[in-house]
Amino acid sequence: MADAPAIPLAPAPWVEERGAKIRITAVRTFLTAPHGCPHLIVRVETNEPGLYGLGCASDPQRTLAVRTVLDEYVGPLLRGRDPDDIEDLHRLLLNSGYWRGGSVESNALGGVDVALWDLKAKRLGAPLYSLFGGRVRRAAEAYTHVDGSDPAEIADKVTAARERGFRHVRVQVAVPGSDTYGAARDASLAAAVRERRVPWDSAAYLRTVPKALARIRELVGDEVELLHDVHERLDPRQARELLRRIEDVGLYFLEDLLAPEDARHFARLHAVSPVPLAVGELFHDPAQFIALLDGPDIDFARLRIPTLGGLTPARKLAVLCELRGVRLAPHGPADVSPVAQAATLALDVSSHAFGVQEAATFAPAVAEVFPGTIVPVGGALEPPEVPGHGVDFDESAARRHPVPEPLEHDRWALLRGQDGSVQRP
Repeated sequence: MADAPAIPLAPAPWVEERGAKIRITAVRTFLTAPHGCPHLIVRVETNEPGLYGLGCASDPQRTLAVRTVLDEYVGPLLRGRDPDDIEDLHRLLLNSGYWRGGSVESNALGGVDVALWDLKAKRLGAPLYSLFGGRVRRAAEAYTHVDGSDPAEIADKVTAARERGFRHVRVQVAVPGSDTYGAARDASLAAAVRERRVPWDSAAYLRTVPKALARIRELVGDEVELLHDVHERLDPRQARELLRRIEDVGLYFLEDLLAPEDARHFARLHAVSPVPLAVGELFHDPAQFIALLDGPDIDFARLRIPTLGGLTPARKLAVLCELRGVRLAPHGPADVSPVAQAATLALDVSSHAFGVQEAATFAPAVAEVFPGTIVPVGGALEPPEVPGHGVDFDESAARRHPVPEPLEHDRWALLRGQDGSVQRP
């Protein structure tokens, strides 16, 4: 689309006083899907030749809405401003919507914020993590995902992951007759599952998963950390029952036991169960973490950098987590692009609060679109020693991977329970 005219607003008063010459000339957005899911990439360009920053604003379910916010509102507001003033610009954009908040606004803000940090680090000729106080660890230990329909099958996959160097493995278990998140499924049911014609059965989940997790632990031993994702599909009563049944499994953490709407129940659950709880990938407002960290009522904070509004608020949350004794376990599936993954990694290696990083396994085409994509080596992610976050974007390669139709990635919403009621995804 054609660039809209810049909004004729004066810069912050100190900008002209210090004689800063660098200015934002454009905020451009790009859509691509080399992994199948839509990635929305933000490029903040400047009047200094070759100097730009890259961010990720990927919200797979509301991609076009986020892009509209960036193209029609955020970009025009930023043109002509000094990109060095990240805190000032973050607050400016946060306030500009007046009814601030929501995942659409936050993802747009997050894409720009990461791009500004990348731009600043490039301008200084330094790796991004060095702007956050430097490394406190060489690399970020990562976890990978395995799933299956039988404990023995899953145990074999855990062993294979261990042989690749992973000490942390998330395991998901198929439940017969139920749409179970992240689990392998019979090929004959593939179409029905894709169309969400297989219902979710919480009772079957509670009968099946605890026994399977216990058996997997028996098969793989204690030398590997096991994780499991409930994906917010239980109510508080069912959540309490699941915790009771898996107390002896020795999970590293149990992820998204409850939906954000039920977060007030975490204090009670955390008080009565030794199972570590990881929460937060669905949070779009940093304030949603505050009550849970005050307790603290969780053990791991699942930050999703784009959806929280970028690195600026995420870094502040990381400090609060450190002071509360809560570990970071940032969200990092394939729908968080390599750009967001690299930005998250800069936070991981510079924060004493870090626990473990989710590591996506990207399709081969992703590396063509995103030169510098960081991949796990020996079960860990190590940041590159280059200026910025280290991941670039090839616009011509991106055009070869158009995004799917808007509702194609919204099939989550079609999931129903046994009684036909709408089920959380």
